[in-house]
Amino acid sequence: MSEAIRVVVVDDHTLFRRGLISLLHEMLDIQVVGEASNGKEAIDIILRNKPELVLLDVNMPIMDGVETVKALRSRIDCHILMLTISKDESDLIGAIRAGADGYLLKNAEPEELQNAISLVMDNKSIISPEVTRQVFQAVSKPLGNTSRDIPELTPRELDVLRCLSMGKTTSQTSKQLYISENTVKTHVRKILDKLKASNRTEAVSKAVQYGFINIEDQ
Repeated sequence: MSEAIRVVVVDDHTLFRRGLISLLHEMLDIQVVGEASNGKEAIDIILRNKPELVLLDVNMPIMDGVETVKALRSRIDCHILMLTISKDESDLIGAIRAGADGYLLKNAEPEELQNAISLVMDNKSIISPEVTRQVFQAVSKPLGNTSRDIPELTPRELDVLRCLSMGKTTSQTSKQLYISENTVKTHVRKILDKLKASNRTEAVSKAVQYGFINIEDQ
């Protein structure tokens, strides 16, 4: 049996935090090893318990989620999934730029949370569909002044990019494009390389900037 994912939950609302912990206890292969009500308290708990995953709210007293992400990134290697009610663009972009691996709204269904955790633990990015458009609009300033600056993507790579921009998983992209999951992963690796992107979210952001994707049409 695989080892349980060690998780720390950080949220200033006690009822939500306890409810989330209860939900996580029902999920297989997850062990909650700590909880905190603000970022400052969380850092001590995280450094002491060394979790693989931190579920982190954005708006908290003393030290907010974005500042907490920045502090953690310089001190410990762990996955960070924001779990918040905030659809504010500055919170969203701030968390991503600080180094969060995902941004999920609290109205997500338990299955969505479990899927988001799986994706993040597999070194993939996840953003709630409700706020995906805001990310790409915020970074949609054009890149490249000449055709020589623009990477060349194949038609199939563009198809995969469009699926990524809609938040589709590898499995969903495979089914929509009628190709194997391994083929999807190969295309994604090539896309990341050509766009010089570190993850799928950055790749889609750059694709919007280069004009490969028009989010207004989605």
